[in-house]
Amino acid sequence: EPFAGGAGAALELLFKNYVESICINDLDISIYSFWYSVINHTEELCKLIVDTPVTIEEWEKQRIIQNNYNKVSLLELGFSTFFLNRTNISGIIKGGVIGGYNQDKKDKIDARFNKKNLIHRIEKIALYKNKIEIFNLCAKQLIREYIEPQDTQCFIYFDPPYYRKGSELYKNHLTYEDHLEIATLIKNIENHYWIVTFDDVKEISEMYYGFRNSNYTLSYSAGKAATGKEIMFFSNNLKLPYK
Repeated sequence: EPFAGGAGAALELLFKNYVESICINDLDISIYSFWYSVINHTEELCKLIVDTPVTIEEWEKQRIIQNNYNKVSLLELGFSTFFLNRTNISGIIKGGVIGGYNQDKKDKIDARFNKKNLIHRIEKIALYKNKIEIFNLCAKQLIREYIEPQDTQCFIYFDPPYYRKGSELYKNHLTYEDHLEIATLIKNIENHYWIVTFDDVKEISEMYYGFRNSNYTLSYSAGKAATGKEIMFFSNNLKLPYK
């Protein structure tokens, strides 16, 4: 996954033995640090989860760590990313805290912070560490230097930042020119299978014109609840299931 985020698709395929190994990549140093910590500092990360109180005061501390990401260790930044993902609305790192700063809403800051379950999930991922590669590269570099030279056939799930709302949701959003350059690289991948998912907008449809696609809707909870239209494009060599 060149834009891994939570890497849900890759991990599910690995857990169910559909693939032999996975590559998790994210240019966002905060997200990379989390995955690096899961694989390389599993025990320390889990201990931080156990020992750290889930409070507004701690939330403030972790936000400061995010803002000083270049002055802390990968483990500190990785835990900070994890903490904010679990305590912020929709898991957005730069989003607002669940329950509001005054904690006067129905859901509180710890609504998504079941320590036992979260530690179990992290330990499960760590069991597969020998089958997981972690990268902190831009997607263009990953395609050129890692994906294209692969002799073993790969399945690549491209889930770039949204075209319209990317700058509001992600630290490393993409410009029109970035999207266009990445689209050109993806369309020229011939020896591997790929899918691309995006918000369904005219600009993206034009970039991937001529490729098979499917429209669908998703429910969003970032900001206010809404339903959004998305689109998925498929490589020409990918065999699709019958509807």
